[in-house]
Amino acid sequence: MSHFSPTDLARRLGQGLLSFPVTHFDAQGAFLESPYRDHCGWMLERELTGLFAAGGTGEFFSLSPDEVAKVVAAAVAETNGRIPVISGCGYGTAIATGIARDAEKAGADGLLLLPPYLMHAKQEGLADHIEAGCRATGLGVIVYHPDNAIINDDTLARLCDRNPNLVGFKDGVGDIELMTRIYARMGDRLTYIGGLPTAETFATPYLTMGVTTYSSAIFNFMPEWALAFYKAVRAGDQVTVMNGLRDFVLPYIALRNRGQGYAVSIVKAGMRIIGRDAGPVRSPLTDLSVEEEAELRTLIERVSPVVQPA
Repeated sequence: MSHFSPTDLARRLGQGLLSFPVTHFDAQGAFLESPYRDHCGWMLERELTGLFAAGGTGEFFSLSPDEVAKVVAAAVAETNGRIPVISGCGYGTAIATGIARDAEKAGADGLLLLPPYLMHAKQEGLADHIEAGCRATGLGVIVYHPDNAIINDDTLARLCDRNPNLVGFKDGVGDIELMTRIYARMGDRLTYIGGLPTAETFATPYLTMGVTTYSSAIFNFMPEWALAFYKAVRAGDQVTVMNGLRDFVLPYIALRNRGQGYAVSIVKAGMRIIGRDAGPVRSPLTDLSVEEEAELRTLIERVSPVVQPA
């Protein structure tokens, strides 16, 4: 049973930093619950406002619906109501609504509703998909807005009118004009979350539009650094923010961009480097090369002292 109402969920998520834990696999790709729970517990030793289980960094796209429920249940058991647990939820509408119901049974506090699989759709179709996700459970729903499922402000306004448990909007597009229209129209009706890859890059300009939080994949392996960067953004400390971008985030992005699908692979490499191995990524993703991982180690050691011996 959820520990947070949709309204309370939205309020809590907007108050601090969010993260998506990686999902732990063995060499054959099977989910490892014990080390996953240990990792969630380690993350919870820091200031964290919400945990997105089986999200993008958690390789939702490679998990079966049954596995999503297992990952969510493990996160719920470990957090034990301390912070909200939001479950990834997606694929086609019929599968997404089934995942939503299973996540509710597993104790999730909310849903991150991902776009329909493998297709672009008209606004009416996207609205039907989102509304079905909202009506599948009583949980608070955050709609994820990537470039293959762009929702305009008219559609979002209608969905907000009809679905009181639609409480969040996670942007993965970076269209400043559209985000401005959405915020100007919906205001505090929604909690807004920065969801572009390596969201730290966009954190400062998005804050000026009312996007008070974002999801940090970097938190998985450099939580203290990620929190310090977030606090600098919220404080308007541009010197610290720009130093963090220059010294770590931008070269990290350059390394990530060397390989297709490296957005998750580079996080798992970071986990190995700090001595908290989460196993390989699942196919069709591939891990960083030995040389690329060595470059990442150098980047991490430049800004973070919490690194285990090679």
